[in-house]
Amino acid sequence: MRRIIASQVSNESIVIAAVECLRKGGLVIFPTETTYGAGVDATNQGAVDKLLAYKSRREGKPLSIAVTNQQMAEQYVALNEQARTLYRQFLPGPMTVISKDLKKVASGVASEFGTLGVRIPDYELVQKIIANLSIPITATSANASGKPRPYNIDHLLKNLSAKQQTLIDLIIDAGELPPNPPSTVIDTTLSVPVTLRGGSAVLLEREQSTEQLKSVTPTETKQIAGRLLLKKWEKIKSSGLVIGLSGELGVGKTVFTSGVAEFLQIDEPITSPTYHYLASYQFNRHGYKGMLHHLDLWKIQSETELERLNIERILHSGSVVIIEWWSQVEAWLLPLIKKSGLAMMVVTISETDNLVGKVTDKLVSNPTGKSTNKLVGKSINKLTSESTSKLTSNSTNKSTKKLIDKSTDYSSGKSVENLYIVSEDNPSEMFSSNRQITIQEI
Repeated sequence: MRRIIASQVSNESIVIAAVECLRKGGLVIFPTETTYGAGVDATNQGAVDKLLAYKSRREGKPLSIAVTNQQMAEQYVALNEQARTLYRQFLPGPMTVISKDLKKVASGVASEFGTLGVRIPDYELVQKIIANLSIPITATSANASGKPRPYNIDHLLKNLSAKQQTLIDLIIDAGELPPNPPSTVIDTTLSVPVTLRGGSAVLLEREQSTEQLKSVTPTETKQIAGRLLLKKWEKIKSSGLVIGLSGELGVGKTVFTSGVAEFLQIDEPITSPTYHYLASYQFNRHGYKGMLHHLDLWKIQSETELERLNIERILHSGSVVIIEWWSQVEAWLLPLIKKSGLAMMVVTISETDNLVGKVTDKLVSNPTGKSTNKLVGKSINKLTSESTSKLTSNSTNKSTKKLIDKSTDYSSGKSVENLYIVSEDNPSEMFSSNRQITIQEI
């Protein structure tokens, strides 16, 4: 392990040494604007495996990469307009923007969701190292998993095992770094950006106790559930997590629970335990074992009935407890959950209808100019005859019919791109049936 004191040598010498080490598959500890980081060539599988061994106990957590600019980022991720806006406004700087992975980095860098976080450091030395290497390096803090964030090299080494220290090839010691917060992590791969970790970057709606997201498909609802679980993974291990699920019948509460189960790597199908109240599933996520408990409390009418379920027995670390029809039992259960010490969030799923296009004889024309699913039929009457006959109301207060066409109902959880609603007052209007998902930290 070589240690370079940055104040004693030129930046040019440091860059040459770091690039040489990285090209040989080495692991470099380097300073950034947030903390000391651990970097390897993000495209070198052996180097990435070495970094994962150094970090230890990652349990499926993804890494991220550091690049010099947006042009370099676009070689490794697919940027949408959300991401491009964040790049323009906040990068270079302490923000990690998650986009769809283009599968050009080594295994273990991108997430299990097929996404990859990208940073553009606001630190000249790191920029020069990446520019001279011409390849992204990993951008993860240098501390081992579960250890304090490192702002001082001596403190870092004291918190590493002897084995971990032997994995380091080069340390760039820039002295004591300011105790800045970590980068803000924003996932731009869903319909609405999701903040997976707060940090020093300033966003208009950052760090609110209530967050609102949008889902346009059951698949996206499952993805949102997975992102939330990843965000709370350390809490699940240390204290456990309770999710109170609210929403009308058929809005997608069980779909959300299926997303939680997929994240926990549970292979069993998830169905709502309406008649027996509780279904429990063992999970083993990357070697960490626990339990998912799924409760449907729709039929509970009194606190006495609730007490008979003895819910206290499942409130412990390593447990994920999902409670459907939370609003019906909140007054009775919330004091018990707070006493247990488990982390708690309330997720409310509601249906929202938005005008997205005009139904014509042969297809849907979308006012946004973006492509959308074609709904083929000789006339609007033919299409509405194939839809359900049940009338529903929407945010426009117009009488409507749900247009199923070749899709299936949202709550079934089957593959479906869009559920449309056709206005009976004006049959040429078509609404998309989206889900608004509101997350409240308790």
